[in-house]
Amino acid sequence: MNSVEGLVNQIQGLSTTASDVLSLQNLLKQADDSLHAESTRLLPFLDQLDPSKHSLGYLYFLEACTAGPVTKEQAGSYVLMIARFITSCIAEQIRLAPDKFITVCKRFKDQVLLLEEPLRGVAPMLTAIRKLQSSSEHLTALHPEFLLLCLLSRCYKAGLSILEEDVFEVDQPRDLFLFCYYGGMISIGKKWFRKALELLHNVVTAPMSTINAIAVEAFKKYILVSLIHHGQRNLKNLCQPYIELANSYSNGKIADIETYVEANKDKFESDNNLGLVKQAVSSMYKRNIQRLTQTYLTLSLQDIANRVQLNSPKEAEMHVLQMIKDGEIYATINQKDGMVRFLEDPEQYKTCEMIEHIDSSIQRLMTLSKKLNGLDELMSCDPLYLLKAGRERQRFDFDDFDNVPQRFNI
Repeated sequence: MNSVEGLVNQIQGLSTTASDVLSLQNLLKQADDSLHAESTRLLPFLDQLDPSKHSLGYLYFLEACTAGPVTKEQAGSYVLMIARFITSCIAEQIRLAPDKFITVCKRFKDQVLLLEEPLRGVAPMLTAIRKLQSSSEHLTALHPEFLLLCLLSRCYKAGLSILEEDVFEVDQPRDLFLFCYYGGMISIGKKWFRKALELLHNVVTAPMSTINAIAVEAFKKYILVSLIHHGQRNLKNLCQPYIELANSYSNGKIADIETYVEANKDKFESDNNLGLVKQAVSSMYKRNIQRLTQTYLTLSLQDIANRVQLNSPKEAEMHVLQMIKDGEIYATINQKDGMVRFLEDPEQYKTCEMIEHIDSSIQRLMTLSKKLNGLDELMSCDPLYLLKAGRERQRFDFDDFDNVPQRFNI
């Protein structure tokens, strides 16, 4: 214990200047095994350290303290302690030991889930991400943990704050898979189906050595969201029940798809996708109404109900009104004679708001183009890439190619 007390004194004395903190980092690395051996006795020493001044040392002690099994009673005090540390710690110090900081934050997530209070972890985890990030374009190992807490607590709005950021730097491929998968689920919860499709598409098209479980689950949801948003599917067969559902959907017959869903209800329920399946079935009415706008200028509500397989003109009116409100069709309803008149898109693309939107999109594309050019230059100078490219080039013999143009009969 004397060595632990001595280490506490060194932490207190070497947490001021950058050079002192680097010296402290070496001492803490050497003492790490000893701290874990004394893990059950370290808790009182944390009271002698200020997380807002001695962040690096506090982190090492905290990681060692929380390394063992944690009961529900202990979790309550640990959650408060870790949340306080995350809020007050110095970013420059904890970035010297990012793996330990990530470990502590993941344990924090586990503990709030043990307490069945995921909402308590949302704000501290977002703070942890900001302190760990080298820039807003950096996807850390804590991003998926944060989105999972947002999902479990239904705090979707908080999750959207990081989903809107462009990502160019990723620590581990699995983090990207989970980030996009959880982000897709949050977007589904907010009914932002276009964003959900973008994120889920990233999962199923990202390079992978073998098909992983995250990609398979993402593909199932991709098919369902694609049906809701586009009325079609865009990827090849991986998950047969979902593909067959998409085929039933493309026939446009409500009775057929409802029969298929009922027959495969257990499968969709076991995948936790039954709610999304029901939304896909419901979207079929919208899709069929949209098809009518391409053929007719006016239709009665009764005709719409008959053609779309709705039970009554009142149901047809409710669907049409909701679609007008959501901007999915342009139409007016004459309440007197029950007639619906379909209109052209009124957008003239000349309002200030639209011009600002287009300009913002152009600026974002220009920034992305610069990023891609920069990455291309870095790759072209990367020794490992050049070595591999040189090996690939040696596989070809110039004698295999005919450099004399051939004559063709035209």
